[in-house]
Formats: sequence, C-alpha cells, structure tokens
Amino acid sequence: MKYSIIIPLYNRPAEIDELLDSLTKQSFKDFEIIVVEDGSTIPSKHIIDKYLHQLTIAYYRKQNEGPGPARNYGAKKANGDYFIFFDSDCVIPEHYFKSVNDFLLTDYKDAYGGADMAHKSFSNIQKAINYSMTSFLTTGGIRGRKSSLEKFHPRSYNMGISREIFEKLGGFSRMRFGEDIDMSIRINKENYSTCLIQNAGVFHKRRTNLRQFFRQIINSGIARINLFKLHPHSLKVVHVLPAIYTLGLIILLILSICIHPFFILPWLFYLTIVFFHSLLATKNIFVALLSILTSQVQLIAYGIGFIYALFQSFILKKSVPKAFSRNLYQ
Repeated sequence: MKYSIIIPLYNRPAEIDELLDSLTKQSFKDFEIIVVEDGSTIPSKHIIDKYLHQLTIAYYRKQNEGPGPARNYGAKKANGDYFIFFDSDCVIPEHYFKSVNDFLLTDYKDAYGGADMAHKSFSNIQKAINYSMTSFLTTGGIRGRKSSLEKFHPRSYNMGISREIFEKLGGFSRMRFGEDIDMSIRINKENYSTCLIQNAGVFHKRRTNLRQFFRQIINSGIARINLFKLHPHSLKVVHVLPAIYTLGLIILLILSICIHPFFILPWLFYLTIVFFHSLLATKNIFVALLSILTSQVQLIAYGIGFIYALFQSFILKKSVPKAFSRNLYQ
C-alpha cells in the first residue's frame, strides 16, 4: 500500500460521509484510509460501514486526547509508506491523488502541503470564511497558494509526510492547537524537503458558523505565542499584524468617538478594499458582504488570542494551557 490517509474525527458523521464519498471518486486509488474516532459522543461507525466495499478503510475508537495524538494513533495502524492527513471537514477533488503521485514520482519531497479552496456548493458563509483564511488582505495568503512568502509549512488539513520522517520526528505533539505548525517547523528545522503541490488543493468547509470560527481563530492566536516559546525563530512580522490591527482599530474607534468621526475613515477604507477584492475573487456580492464580517472575525479574534497569550506568558509569567486542554473540535 503506497499511501495511508489518516483522519482524526470527533462528532462529525456528516463531514466524514462527504469526505469518504469524495475519496471513492479518486482517479488514483492506491491508498488506504484510517479513521480515528477521538472519543466522540456521536460515533460515525455506521458511516464508515457504508464504504467498506468501496474503499480500503479501517476504523478505530480511542479516548479523547486531541487531533495530534489521534493522528499518531492512526499512523501506528497504517501500512503505507507515505502518510496523508486530512481534516474531517475536507472534500477531496477527483484528481488529488493522481496529482500528488505524479509530482512525487518526478520530484520527491519528504513532506508536502496543498491549498484549501471553497467548493461552489459551499454556503455563502463558508465561502466568506474561506476567503478570509486565504486572502493576503487578512494575512491568510501564507496558508494557501503562495509558497514564496516563507519556507512552506504544510498544515494538517492537507498534509503529506513520509512514514520514515514522521517516525524520526516522533509524530505530532500533544498540543491541541498549532500541532501541525509545530510539526512543519520541526520538519524544516531538520532540513527535510517540503513543498507546496499546486494541484493538490482540497475543498475545506471549516467551521460552519461565526461563533465556532471565532473560537478557532482565538486558539490560533494563542497557539502562535506557544509556538514562539517552543521555536523562537518561528515568529514572523505577519503573525504580529492581527494584534497590531486589533489595537489600532481600538484606538481609531476611541478617537472617532472622543475627537472626530473622521478617524474611522481608514478602517472603512480597508473594509471597502476587502469587499471589492472578495467580489473579484468570488463573483458573489453576498459572499463579498459576508467577507467584511469574516475578515474582521479572523483578524480581531487572532489578535485577541495573540495579545492574551503574550500578556499571560510574558507579563504575568503564566502558562496558557487552556487553548490546548479544551476540546477544540467543538
């Protein structure tokens, strides 16, 4: 077996159904699937059973420990030479595995990542969230299609890594958020080869409402400080920008209320740019309007998490474990 697909799962039967259905449509099928149910209270075994005659698939249940340990558990059960990790809220295009296999046969890499995209069937809010998470106007461009901004760091919603390198690195850490970035940093630190495979994108549905999205992004901001503590060189200017944006917005709002409304104009100008950029990218006025909201959630939530973790860690000299001990799947 050449490839092992490893999927951590928590209370997402509808999501895993869509993901597995997309895997039945692959033009290249030399892979097995390992689904690890990480302490779910809504199990998905009945969904997995639907695909037993269409896919080579194994299903395991374990106590809840988070996505990192769940992926490590799946890796121990896998038979493939190359591990591919997906999040359960992804849908995989039909050409995905053919693109990956063709690429690795001609230019082998120890690890790779791919972009995340919005499918035409996604809801407007999902498309707006995808825009916010992939647009350079929100710092999201480092996630997807731009490999030149820094040495590419694959993310676990769409990450491949050879079994040999995975085992040498000891798998994912027990961090409940940012564990995939930690893995990518360790891959690059050891000078293993990585790349972005342009044709290996996935349709990433993400969280389906703003409350879940807000919580996820706050955790991202907190995780960045914890990653900085583990890997000081990993912190870049782009990671600080949401915190600067959040503080700057607060100052502008105070000035506009206390001195003159004119001070709010820079913010309104930025929101206008986001609207028109999203409109050009998505060709949907409703998605463009929602992108104004989701871009603010993405920037401000990340900024709040970053500032909170910075204050807790370096001012109060406390650890900030809550981002990793809470169940982030929910």
